[in-house]
Amino acid sequence: MAAVSMRSRSRSTELSPEEERILIRDIALAAEANSKEGDIFYLLTQRWWQHWIDYVNQDQPNNPNDVSFVSEHYDSAGSSTLKRPAGIDNSDLIYDAASADTNLGIDIHDTLLEGRDYVLLPQEVWNQLHTWYGGGPTLPRKVISSGLSQTEMAVEVYPLRLQLLVMPKGDRSIIRISKKETIAELHRRACDIFDLSMEQFPHLKVCIWDYYGRRKHALMNDMDKTLDDANIQMDQDILVEVLNPVNGTTLGRSTSSVRYNGSSEKEGASVLVEPSKSSLSIAGGLSATKGASRSYSVELIQSQGLIARELDTPYGTIGVSTRGSSCGLTGLQNLGNTCFMNSAIQCLVHTPEFARYFREDYHQEINWQNPLGMVGELALAFGELLRKLWAPGRTPVAPRPFKTKLARFAPQFSGYNQHDSQELLAFLLDGLHEDLNRVKHKPYIKSRDADGRPDEDVADEYWANHIARNDSIIVDVCQGQYKSTLVCPICNKVSVTFDPFMYLSLPLQSTTTRTMTVTVFTCDGSALPSACTVTVPKQGRYRDLIQMLSNASSVKHSEKLLLVEIQHHMVQRFLEDPLISLSTIKDDDHLAAFKVPKLANTKYLQFIHRRREQGNSDSQITSGWKPYGTPLVLPISCDDEIIGGNILMMVHKMLSPMLRTKSLEHTKISGVMSATEGSDPSLDLCSGEACTDSVVSNSANKDITSSKPVSSLELPLQLVGENNTCTDLWVGVEKAIRLASSSTSILIYVDWSQKFLEKYDTHYLENLPEVFKYGPVTKKARTEPLSLYTCLEAFLREEPLVPEDMWYCPQCKERRQASKKLDLWRLPEVLVIHLKRFSYSRSMKHKLETFVDFPIHDFDLTNYVASKKNARRQLYELYALTNHIGGMGSGHYTAHIKLLDENRWYSFDDSCVSPINEEEVKSGAAYVLFYRRVATEDADASC
Repeated sequence: MAAVSMRSRSRSTELSPEEERILIRDIALAAEANSKEGDIFYLLTQRWWQHWIDYVNQDQPNNPNDVSFVSEHYDSAGSSTLKRPAGIDNSDLIYDAASADTNLGIDIHDTLLEGRDYVLLPQEVWNQLHTWYGGGPTLPRKVISSGLSQTEMAVEVYPLRLQLLVMPKGDRSIIRISKKETIAELHRRACDIFDLSMEQFPHLKVCIWDYYGRRKHALMNDMDKTLDDANIQMDQDILVEVLNPVNGTTLGRSTSSVRYNGSSEKEGASVLVEPSKSSLSIAGGLSATKGASRSYSVELIQSQGLIARELDTPYGTIGVSTRGSSCGLTGLQNLGNTCFMNSAIQCLVHTPEFARYFREDYHQEINWQNPLGMVGELALAFGELLRKLWAPGRTPVAPRPFKTKLARFAPQFSGYNQHDSQELLAFLLDGLHEDLNRVKHKPYIKSRDADGRPDEDVADEYWANHIARNDSIIVDVCQGQYKSTLVCPICNKVSVTFDPFMYLSLPLQSTTTRTMTVTVFTCDGSALPSACTVTVPKQGRYRDLIQMLSNASSVKHSEKLLLVEIQHHMVQRFLEDPLISLSTIKDDDHLAAFKVPKLANTKYLQFIHRRREQGNSDSQITSGWKPYGTPLVLPISCDDEIIGGNILMMVHKMLSPMLRTKSLEHTKISGVMSATEGSDPSLDLCSGEACTDSVVSNSANKDITSSKPVSSLELPLQLVGENNTCTDLWVGVEKAIRLASSSTSILIYVDWSQKFLEKYDTHYLENLPEVFKYGPVTKKARTEPLSLYTCLEAFLREEPLVPEDMWYCPQCKERRQASKKLDLWRLPEVLVIHLKRFSYSRSMKHKLETFVDFPIHDFDLTNYVASKKNARRQLYELYALTNHIGGMGSGHYTAHIKLLDENRWYSFDDSCVSPINEEEVKSGAAYVLFYRRVATEDADASC
């Protein structure tokens, strides 16, 4: 630097433009070679810098000057020589300097962007320019370490702006402080500002609290921790608490915080570690990994013509200038499994209506008081990020401050786990709407049913009521309206409403049917249990499944099927209501159906199989028994008593097909047989038409159902009483056993010792199949196309409501599982379509790899809109989509986006942005589609 300094000259010594250019170049190169943490950079207004660049390059050949901009800087009288710049004027970067707070210093505007509003210059370059031209004000900023490894260098353009609130005095003060300062320095400055010197008041104890949202979050007592490590955010409150030395209580009452020019409700671009055009990035602005690109000072000077294009530097050959290149091609750094966030943000950022809105002054529309919003912080954070992504240059931006703000308001997206990009998108659209809602005080409006009025009148009324409470750029662009028709299955009452939607979630199944597997058991011993697979309507009800199973398993007129769900070797629920939707049965559920006689007023016996845990012997007491297999269910008449021998006979008949060998021994059974001769005939499940026909038709089991008893009836059975007491049914088989009257289901344990396991083949009771088992995705399934129109038709098809969302019928005065039919009524300017690739159940997650053939051009929804009020064609064109590649939890998100100004598609894969052909846009990974309305010749009033 000594050699460079020797060449520095004061403003009084005139230099030619070429000499100024060469001198600044040399100073910048020397500064770059010695840059380190703690160095000072200076903000300089972009307008003045551009004037100076044009001035010193005017004699350079092929200088790409922007004539429209620099014409005002030429000398008068027709001279082609650029005027020498006047003094440096940074006034357009700052608020009113005259009213600057002494603790705050000169405060710059919150929405400045490097390259658009200002440039960053090393201290040596600034000093030389200031020596030549004078002016100001001076806006120094410090270089700090940043990034997860703290090895990146960043210029902290926006130090933290904090509001200090002191208790009990009630005073407050706004300060600027680096996020790399320690809590001890914050404590010192707070004491200085509020005259709480320890030397003057040694008896006082001063504590500072993280007071985010005016709530005490954490006592900041680790004096060596930095404010960055303490997760202190821009524009938040810090509570300064003066404690009583005797009992530790505050010396007065707290005072609520106030806003400082709206600053507590603004999201500055702070706490940023984001890439700029240099390795010395802007903390709170832009950033990049050190070494990934050359310093901004050198790259900027080179790109403006200060350094010859072919000049080699110690950092390698200087790259291609981004000056004049297309905006909107900036990637987002992956902070760790944040590809889901990056892909969704890029699609929103490249929605033309949002890009225009957030690059203009949208602050006046922020709803600071909306209790449903985020006091404007989400909108400010998104707006700042959008401006950075649309700024000149293509160095990736790290969305760390946005993610930090997101985690504050949506904790489900905190940390670094993978999430669903559609869920994030839904949160962002809703959150941005509430932050930007132009309605400050929402009126209470009670919705009315149609009651026979014309649909057009009812729809307009609903939409007017919606706009009266919800009016934002999000509503203007993304919200549509659909017609919802509910029909009561009991009284046929019809209810019509018109509801808004932000996006459409379309199912991917191309068929209207569903395959279900259920294991069918007989109660009369006529057949072994068998799995029965049937096809039912996808949106059908229990009665549809029962009917198909009855047909497939030849259920007789005197029988019916009892459908149950099995969980953990016990009956979880009886599926008896014929009107419940089949959607309540998940693919990984386990179902069993029992052929039982048609009886009125029945109770159910549940036979729970148990066997000893490994290591227990038969000689041990009954402890150590563990449930296993599929329970058996039998109906009995609703009497208060039952004879134990009858239960024994029913179990024998039901298990008889599983006997490994036949036995003709007359042991104990004789007494059982004689004891049951005079019992209730309704308990003899082997009498009558059902048993006779079954025995005749089933020759395979004719010997098993012989009247001769078998010793297998000694199988231990334990009746479970009301207090979980067990009664051995073999003790007094002729005695009547009183049943609990409060329950419709009676538990009986069937204890299988090793001796009985050898006599019965119980594998038929084990491994109950799932309702539907997903196998490996076949190549055909992956590649067979499914039309987007087909998905839309499936979405609009009539279907029953799920039991958790049943409708209260005003005519029946009860909740009913009504049928629901949707129709599109009013379409938005931007139509967001979510393809439901992911399905979730209790034990698994599944992804559908179905290839959806979606139109890129001329997506025609005219015939799907029920409203005929507007006759124009409803045409849409695809301009963006997110993709999910891979499986559940381990996949990766990308985005394909069309820059409308260029009419060209690009792939946004985190920080990597590359052009692609339109043919590459379609793939089986497409997840969320973004369509824009196409203006048609017959366009008239808005839909």
